[in-house]
Amino acid sequence: MSDVAQATVRGFHQVDEVVWELPAEAREDMRVPARVFADRELIGQIATDRSLDQLQNVSTLPGITGAALAMPDIHQGYGFPVGGVAATQPPDGVVSPGGVGYDINCGVRLLVLPLTAVELGGRVEALVHEISRRVPVGTGHGGALKLTGPAFDRVLVHGPRILLAEHGIGTADDVEHTESEGCLAGADPAMVSERARARGADQLGTLGSGNHFLEVQRVARILDPDAAEAFGLRQGQVTVLIHSGSRGFGHQVCTDYVRTMDAVLARYRITLPDRQLACAPLSSPEGQRYLAAMACAANFAWGNRAVLAHRVRQAIAQILGPNVASQTRQIYDVAHNVAKLERHQGQDVCVHRKGATRAFPAGSTEIPSAYRGVGQPVFIPGSMGTSSFVLVGGQGAMERSFGTICHGAGRRMSRTGARRKITGAELRHQLEAQGIVVRCPSNRGLAEEAPFAYKDVERVVAVVERAGLAGRVAQLIPLGVVKG
Repeated sequence: MSDVAQATVRGFHQVDEVVWELPAEAREDMRVPARVFADRELIGQIATDRSLDQLQNVSTLPGITGAALAMPDIHQGYGFPVGGVAATQPPDGVVSPGGVGYDINCGVRLLVLPLTAVELGGRVEALVHEISRRVPVGTGHGGALKLTGPAFDRVLVHGPRILLAEHGIGTADDVEHTESEGCLAGADPAMVSERARARGADQLGTLGSGNHFLEVQRVARILDPDAAEAFGLRQGQVTVLIHSGSRGFGHQVCTDYVRTMDAVLARYRITLPDRQLACAPLSSPEGQRYLAAMACAANFAWGNRAVLAHRVRQAIAQILGPNVASQTRQIYDVAHNVAKLERHQGQDVCVHRKGATRAFPAGSTEIPSAYRGVGQPVFIPGSMGTSSFVLVGGQGAMERSFGTICHGAGRRMSRTGARRKITGAELRHQLEAQGIVVRCPSNRGLAEEAPFAYKDVERVVAVVERAGLAGRVAQLIPLGVVKG
């Protein structure tokens, strides 16, 4: 392939340096084009699973506008590909639980300590161990904060703000430096099943398993000094990145509403190429109930990460002293799996972000005032043993991707495939040989998250930057990791 015009992968034509598109005319049922942000190497990796087929299916949803979009970390998911973005227009455009995912508001929160890695010195292992001691990990493990009845409902409605007011968890600054201040409007606990409530009752402050992690890092490079200064990042500083979501609570909400919407497709005369895309009009009773329940799960997830951050500060106080803990600041917390009603390009839309992150530019009133001059902080974690990046949202995201970028490196190998290539013990030894402290109770789970199972995060981030969606601010490298 000698030039852009000749580059084609599975019917997707390269339309510029980092954009590939399948026109709506490619299939009779497509309503809008399917578009992928990727370079040539990444599109080749993406083409090895069903994610491009899933993206085409997303383009058939009633009310979809613009294009069915995929970020460079796209890989096969449930209904929607992970890394998929779709905006639908109310009132008749649909909302699809598969476009949000089972782990509603899986997301990341970045804390920054008032000391450098040099000042931390040989206390890394003790800090990682203390965090692992205080944070429950793994599937089904409950936390120390167990809420029921009205106290639980208040978290579903108000998110971390109520945890601060009633339990002294977090700070007002934490709440301010959280997407949507940690609270989606319209949450209604009455729209949540008793099964979901039971699954979530003891899961606030728990990490979970799979790709969830808690990582102690240092700032290796500052790439945008102005944005770094606004965010409060400096060379060598110690950070903690928390990646978790709504746990079993959000999973059950999604399960419940996939079934509900699948049962009413005929009522709304919706025909889908894949029943995993089960959906209902935004204005329908089913659509409204899902949005209310999804908001509960999103608020629960922000609450979960608030409790996790509280546990991290407790560990910091134990190992490094209460003064260090009290000066540990939250830079931002941003959601990955969510559907939000926003205004883009002069129209109101419901933006589904599945494994994708909001990235608003400078001037947006949706981001904290301290960051408004530079733009919203965004985090793209790598895999264990690789870099993670802090970025800042760009105007190009508003023009090209409904204010969205990718949420990570993205898998390029299945969990089973990863286990066939390495054992958890071998990976643990390799990471520790790099000086990375590892705490993970499951060798199987550790092997599934091996770095080679993911795309090259630096290549993924470069695509985001070349597309004008966001710009790099800082590179973080791991010192220690806690996984389920």
